Formats: sequence, structure tokens, C-alpha cells
Amino acid sequence: MRPLPHLPRTVHGVLGAFVTTLATVAALFVATPPAQADTTVCEQFGSAVVQGRYVVQNNRWGTGEPQCVTTTDTGFRVTRADGSVPTNGAPKSYPSAFNGCHYTNCSPGTNLPAQLAGISSAPSSISYGYVGDAVYNASYDIWLDPTPRTDGVNRTEIMIWFNKVGPIQPIGSQVGTATVGGRSWQVWSGNNGSNDVLSFVAPSAIGSWSFDVMDFVRQAVARGLAQNSWYLTSVQAGFEPWQNGTGLAVNSFSSTVNTGGGPGGPGGATACEVSYTTNVWQGGFTANVTVANTGSAPVDGWRLAFSLPSGQNLTSTWNASVSPSSGSVTASGLTHNGSISPGGSQAFGFQGTYSGVFAAPGGFSLNGTACATT
Repeated sequence: MRPLPHLPRTVHGVLGAFVTTLATVAALFVATPPAQADTTVCEQFGSAVVQGRYVVQNNRWGTGEPQCVTTTDTGFRVTRADGSVPTNGAPKSYPSAFNGCHYTNCSPGTNLPAQLAGISSAPSSISYGYVGDAVYNASYDIWLDPTPRTDGVNRTEIMIWFNKVGPIQPIGSQVGTATVGGRSWQVWSGNNGSNDVLSFVAPSAIGSWSFDVMDFVRQAVARGLAQNSWYLTSVQAGFEPWQNGTGLAVNSFSSTVNTGGGPGGPGGATACEVSYTTNVWQGGFTANVTVANTGSAPVDGWRLAFSLPSGQNLTSTWNASVSPSSGSVTASGLTHNGSISPGGSQAFGFQGTYSGVFAAPGGFSLNGTACATT
């Protein structure tokens, strides 16, 4: 957030049958790419790449005490967070994952900075892991600037507080309430001496959510804190800890910026349809999911978010990366099937366990837009 200054013939027959069986199984279950090794970063402003497209940064800018973050396949966790700072001042740090550019550190393949007037939507998804023995917020940082800068502090910072633990508050003062992305928020406004800050605070903790970042950007424009000629430079999600913080985690994070239309303008919505079929037995099930693009534009980097009913847990997946294994999950396309052409579809599946009465998921959304179901 802040500155980052080749037997006998019979045996041949047995082996042949065995190999054929293995090939059949492999055709049914398309393996997920091997998980990358976890990387622990303890340098003050050290960083690492996750999912091949996002940067995880330690960003310990407000304290001299040690802090470390360890990357996972889809996010990161705080593995050390020593010390504390007064709760009436700035936090210790901002360990986070981001899409875009932050102090000349740009995430792989990002299309940021991008001018607001050319962004049709900016879908993002997050799943947080919280702890109870720390003072912190769990928040997004969305950075805006009049120029396409990739270094330094931007003019306006939008914060989205998903959770607040302890006697802390946003910069400035509360200036009202607002409904953004279908949720109610307290709205705070102020300046930290370097940039304007517009904060949206959830009245109760949000564990996971898929939404359009542009909904919050439009709020900043409407309040005179940005203009459509300005640029979105980065979308970040993590934590601001004041005291402790070990164990805090971003379980999964995704961010895409779609260009080709103005904020709220044509091209902002993705038309989609989801087919969900299952094979269920006592305590277990498999599901096959087909997501169709019924719109006129391709969907690149598709991510399908949905909520598994309580008691369901995933044990294996194919043709997509799905995380976490329960609750609000997101399925993401792999290298070979990461795009859905207009009128086309992609299919994936998973196996899982359940307790109680089996039920189908609800609330399918493709890159932040709700889908019809069949």
C-alpha cells in the first residue's frame, strides 16, 4: 500500500491391458498442472509471483519488526508478523497480492495502467482467511492516477474493508453510507498526506466475494475524487495489521481488467449459461460443469464463482483449477482452455464428499456477472 522505495506374449497382453486402462483413466481426468513450491518472502519490500500472473508483496513499510509471507498456489499467508504499532496511527504493513504496477513492480502480463474511460469491467474475486489474535483490516487497495504511472504514490486510493478487528478506523471521517455491488457500506473520506483515500467499510466481516472493481471506481468519480480520463494502475488485496497478524491468509485472488467500453458502457457484462450435472451416492458425488459464453465477445481468463452448499468438500478436480475446497469457490481455466469464444463453452468437473442432504450449488457468476443455469 505505502512506498516500496520395452517377455512373453501373455505378459505383453497383461501389460497392454494395464496401459490401456491407465490411458482411459487419464483421458477422464485431466491433471491439473503441478503445484509450484511455496516461496517465503521476508525482505522488507520483497515479492514473488503466484498463478503466473499476480505479485505477492511483503510490503513491511511501517515497522522494523520482522514480517514474512509465504506464497501458495492461489494466494499467500502471513507466516510471521512480529510487534505492534499504536492503533490510532498507521498500520505496520500491507502484505498483499496485486494485478498491475506498484512502485515499478508490475505483475506478469498485466494490461494496467488502463484508462478508466476504456474499461468495461474489472472483475475480481477474493477468499480470505482470518485470525482472532490480531488487530487488522482485510482490505482491497485500488489505485487511481491522472497519468499512467507505474511508480510512486497515486492520486487517489480506494480501500474496501472486508473485515475490521480491533479499535481501528479508516483515514478521515465517515461521510455517509452507500450500496455498492449489492452490499451496504460505511463510506469514509480523507487524506493521508500523500493521496486522497476513499474507504468502504463492511458492517460485518466478508469472507469471500466476487465483484466488479469498477463499481467502486465509479463511486470515486461521482464524488469528485477521480475522472474518467484517469488511469487504474493496480488492484491489490491483503491486510493492514497493527498488532500481530501471523496466520492471516488470502486463500485465493483473481483480478481481470476488461477494456473496450467505458465505465458502465457497452461490453461491461458477460452473457453466460451454466449446465450442472451430477452423479451422487451416499456421502459422495461427481459433478460436470459446462459454462457457455452466450455473448458476442470472447471471455479470456474465465473464472466461474459459485457457492458449495454446507457440508460439501471437493477432493479432486479436472479441466480447471478450483479453490478453495468448500464454501465460496472459484473455478479458473487452465492454459489449454482459458478462453471461451462467443457461442462456445468450456467444461470441467470435480469429485467431492457431502454430509446431510445433497444439493446443487447456487449463484454461478462468470468473471463477476451472474449466469443463467440449465
